Formats: sequence, C-alpha cells, structure tokens
Amino acid sequence: MYEVKIETFFSAAHHLLHYKGNCENQHGHNWKVEVFVKGSSLDKSNILVDFKILKKEVNSIIDMLDHKDINELEQFKNISPSSEMISKFIFDEVKKVFPNVSKVSVWETPNSCASYFEE
Repeated sequence: MYEVKIETFFSAAHHLLHYKGNCENQHGHNWKVEVFVKGSSLDKSNILVDFKILKKEVNSIIDMLDHKDINELEQFKNISPSSEMISKFIFDEVKKVFPNVSKVSVWETPNSCASYFEE
C-alpha cells in the first residue's frame, strides 16, 4: 500500500455545546489539517495522488471553515463542533472527490489533535 499526506491550515472560532469549562466559551484556533490518501496502485507516473490536485480540493473545503464561527455554519447546526466532528466533516467532504481518503487529522494546538477514519 501507498499513502500520501498533505497539510493545510485555517483559523476559525468555535465553542463546544453541552460542555462545562473554558471551551464552552467562544474561542479560536489556528488549526492544522492533515489529509491522508492511500491505495495499492500508482498511475503511469508512479503517483498515487497528485499533491497539487489533492491540496486544491482540500483547500476548497477548508475555505468553508476559514475565518468563520464554525458554530454558525449550516453543516454544524446544533452539533458541538469539536475537533473530532471537524475532522469527520472534512473527511466526508474529501471522500466525495477522493474515495480512497484514509484519515483526516485536525490539530487545534501543536500538542492536541483528533482524527477520523473509517474501518
């Protein structure tokens, strides 16, 4: 199997629903996003996925989140926009274009991330 990964970044605000503590208040992060795609075969150029194309598609998804209050987005209506849910949202959107997406990790700090993948 082969696996490629791209990284991108966005800044956004959110607050957690049904949470007791500081994160129930609106706050922001400079999020790092990692998108992994894997597969067993390469194209004629021995490439699994063109990094440029993958990054372009992922960035079009990230544009929906960048510099927004995530709680106000229709996709997160009545959903607590935790890092776990943001990683699932990005995964589901990427999967529409790249069915072989294997994992999405969302870092809200340099030391804390959540990932979503399907088994």
